[in-house]
Amino acid sequence: MSLNIKDRAVFIADAHYPNHNSKLVELLVDIKEGKIEATQLFLMGDIFDLLVGSSRYLKELFEVEIKLIDSIAKEIDVIYIEGNHDFNLKPLFKNVKVVPIEEQPLIVDNIVISHGDKLSTDFKYKIYTKIVRNPLILKLIPDSYAKSKLKKLSQKNICKEIENFSIIIENIKKYYTNSLIIEGHFHQGVVAKNYIGLPSFACSREYAIFLNGKVTFVEY
Repeated sequence: MSLNIKDRAVFIADAHYPNHNSKLVELLVDIKEGKIEATQLFLMGDIFDLLVGSSRYLKELFEVEIKLIDSIAKEIDVIYIEGNHDFNLKPLFKNVKVVPIEEQPLIVDNIVISHGDKLSTDFKYKIYTKIVRNPLILKLIPDSYAKSKLKKLSQKNICKEIENFSIIIENIKKYYTNSLIIEGHFHQGVVAKNYIGLPSFACSREYAIFLNGKVTFVEY
């Protein structure tokens, strides 16, 4: 993927829409209408609480939101980094650049960009992820399951502080020698030297702006 990160690129992570934050659409509309200046839009995973490209139910449920994101991508680059609540998203978008987990991290201008779950999970989870992301397996999942799963996820507590998160950060940094690491997934909203743990839009209503090589968190 030929790409450079531009000043005023916007990063949104872990909105977990619509179960945990209904303001996502307003934020996206503000970006589309230029009320929030954005030269690029990085959707850093788990933007929806559950989105499966082969699910007719989810596609119809989020039809307006999917079209809104795709319309923004006609005007600026939109890069969707798949998270652990995102499955086979490429069929949903005509204009969005989708980066599945097997293609992460995305390295741009010596900057590591990923959802964040690829290195922080155990072997069993990685095997599970490999199986469940198989397009043939996903097609076998009935819409009734997607509906019940989305409802169940609404009851999950996703906003909590991770103890000893600094240890997780140091373990992740061992894999990279890059100038900057930008991840979502953990919902912590921290800056630890060259590691940027993006805030969860669901938890803090914050997104991030890239400017002059630095990432700043902005409350919406």
